[in-house]
Amino acid sequence: MNRGDLVTIAIQGDFGKPRPALVIQSDVFSDIHETVTVALLSSRIVQAPIFRLNVAPDDRNGLTKECQIQIDKIMSIRKERIGSTIGKLDDTMLVRVNRALALWLGLA
Repeated sequence: MNRGDLVTIAIQGDFGKPRPALVIQSDVFSDIHETVTVALLSSRIVQAPIFRLNVAPDDRNGLTKECQIQIDKIMSIRKERIGSTIGKLDDTMLVRVNRALALWLGLA
């Protein structure tokens, strides 16, 4: 599992249904930490282009319908809650994710 991978996750609470998520954690920590930081994806499209990034389905990302990466919904989850890798984002979209994360977290 690497940064930029789209994975399936199962979590409890408000976002509890199985859903896709984007791995945003650095690859440096993949083998040494018991959790992985992800941004949730949603197929419910809202108008919030600064912190909700639209992703169209394609062969590389493995999505079946248009989704939004929810930069405002990032969390760290235990590795055992992560299912299979369904695809990967391209480098152009990862740059957009980096910029949106920096803005959301006040690093920009």
